[in-house]
Amino acid sequence: MFHRNTRLVLAAMVGGVLVEGFSTNIAKSFFLTGKLRDQGIRRLKQNNRHMLEIFMPWGMDMHNDGWTHSVRVRLVHARIRQLIAKSDEWDVGELGTPISAAHVGFAIAAFSARCLGHLKKLGAKFDEEERRSFMAVWRYSGYLMGVPESILYRDEAEALEIYRIGLVCEPPTSLESIVLASSLINSAPLFAGITEIHERRKLANYIAEISRALIGDELADRFRYPESTTRGILWRFRTLNRIEETMNRLRPKRSRRNINLTTILDVSMFDEGGISYKLPDHVYAEESSQY
Repeated sequence: MFHRNTRLVLAAMVGGVLVEGFSTNIAKSFFLTGKLRDQGIRRLKQNNRHMLEIFMPWGMDMHNDGWTHSVRVRLVHARIRQLIAKSDEWDVGELGTPISAAHVGFAIAAFSARCLGHLKKLGAKFDEEERRSFMAVWRYSGYLMGVPESILYRDEAEALEIYRIGLVCEPPTSLESIVLASSLINSAPLFAGITEIHERRKLANYIAEISRALIGDELADRFRYPESTTRGILWRFRTLNRIEETMNRLRPKRSRRNINLTTILDVSMFDEGGISYKLPDHVYAEESSQY
């Protein structure tokens, strides 16, 4: 299911799941460290590489790349928590533990169950077995990333309930949330390799429209998205995607150039030395060694 709908998964992540995650205090640790400000494209490509590998056949077998990337994320989070704790810029009494197991558990629930909901809106096709498999892969990845089983969902319904409860426990949308949501939407064209200013702005506006349709007007307004109507936006997106699929079926050569695997490979991070276990060595991304 993942590899058949890769482009839609990327759209659901950028326009839906990730920006929704930034409505929580998760945004504060990202803002403090500058992970999206200084090395945003690299971080997003690393996230895509992780997602690609966990859905590869046997990718989650011990020591294979999906398993390894999941463990690596756990180590990076632990190191960032340590660096933030030493920085005196985080009030644990007010904000709690940065990048806590609870926040990671919330994120995993969003990456899985919430993503499936967005995928349906975008026109993805999958059956119940594929749906359960998608949830199971993310669940195991979350376990490897350090989410205790006591707060790790067991099925899609429980994941959605964890997501709902998580939102209830979070404070109102902060300035950091607004900045990071805007940064994500506006960096997406660069992420896709589009650097010409006019085309970049045009695509960013379209992504914001899609995102508004996915997350709803209330949250979009809190993020201070540009005013726009969502009427017909997702229908148009689904129609264009169906046309693309039809053209690919009729023209096999074109299909080979536009296969989903190529799409995610183009926007994933592959370092020459393979998977790196380097960890950040400074709380601020712009002052840290590359990892």
